[in-house]
Amino acid sequence: MIKRRHLRSFALRCTALAGLVVAGASGVQAAEGAAGFYLLGSKTSMAGFLPPPGTYVQDLNFFYSGSSNVSLDLGGVEVTGGVDADVYYKMPTLLWVSDKKVFGGNVALTAITPIGWKDVSANAEITGPGGGVFVPGPFEDSGTHFGDPVVGGIIGWHQGNWHWNITTLVNIPIGYWKQGNLDNIGFNRWAFDTTGAVTWLDPTIGLELSVASGFTYNVENPDTDYKTGTEFHLEFAAVKNLSKELGIGFNGFFYQQVEGDSGSGARLGSFKGRTLGIGPVVNWNFQLGQIPVSTSFKYFRDLNVKNRLEGDVGFVSLTMPLSAGPR
Repeated sequence: MIKRRHLRSFALRCTALAGLVVAGASGVQAAEGAAGFYLLGSKTSMAGFLPPPGTYVQDLNFFYSGSSNVSLDLGGVEVTGGVDADVYYKMPTLLWVSDKKVFGGNVALTAITPIGWKDVSANAEITGPGGGVFVPGPFEDSGTHFGDPVVGGIIGWHQGNWHWNITTLVNIPIGYWKQGNLDNIGFNRWAFDTTGAVTWLDPTIGLELSVASGFTYNVENPDTDYKTGTEFHLEFAAVKNLSKELGIGFNGFFYQQVEGDSGSGARLGSFKGRTLGIGPVVNWNFQLGQIPVSTSFKYFRDLNVKNRLEGDVGFVSLTMPLSAGPR
């Protein structure tokens, strides 16, 4: 008979986070916790644009709702079931852009301190070799916790209508994580991401085209001996600016694990996740007194999913300068 803690561990692999990722499927879940720390869809419209030197704050809000049906044959023991997950993350972000240049580009530093709410429920039905059925659970965890802080460095360039940058992010594993919990916000592992992004923006016709791509590298979780494979992500956007205040378009992301999960903790195999998300984006700029404020509303629907949860992704962000100078 499969013990309760094994079932909770299995159910955990079927859940999804916030930035992180963020995706869906029916089948066995790839990446530990079925998520990576890089939030798919976070870098679409204006991805390649680094603002002028100054200090900026951003209120980034992430929403996710998804589910997955699971069917496994574990050596004659059949496990079927499902997982439902609802997630909300608030990620206050600080960005400091220096007027000093390296290789002709401005240098910037960023820090993100996520806090999130997560509600995950899972159920399973186990059929033994003799046909006997065992139904443990259902299992459910829900809570609000601090996640892993993320720090990063950016170098950004501008030339005419072209804007591009390179960003490196580091996930610091000190957020809420307990082995076997379904509502973990932290990852309990170091992770690193490097992303390059380009934006072409023509103000005369009001057209923006942006693309960003990168890789996430994961260190093994020391408590589970599980190493999530290297992850590739591609994001894009096309936006028509109807005025200085309003822009409307579409955006999307593609995710593919290029390296399978490994380590002694990956007992169910070396799985690779995949997903494609696409949806609308609306950008709205306004003045709060003398302070310029930029807002963005994004929605994505998961498509073409493998080994991940399937659902809906949303972002609402608000960005404003604390201080800013000329580029």
